[in-house]
Amino acid sequence: MTAVALLNWRSPEHYDHTGDQPCVICTKPTPLRSDRGKPVHEVCAEDWIDRHPPKEDNA
Repeated sequence: MTAVALLNWRSPEHYDHTGDQPCVICTKPTPLRSDRGKPVHEVCAEDWIDRHPPKEDNA
């Protein structure tokens, strides 16, 4: 069984009232913004995180 990333975007900072912009992953319009201010759907971000797990440091 694999872990699935679940993000909590209830904070109002994740919603941009100025209007929709294309999601950086699927290109469909979204009013949502990532922690870095990029337009992205929550489900797109969760899927991206699942597909790009952090790499472990082998030092």
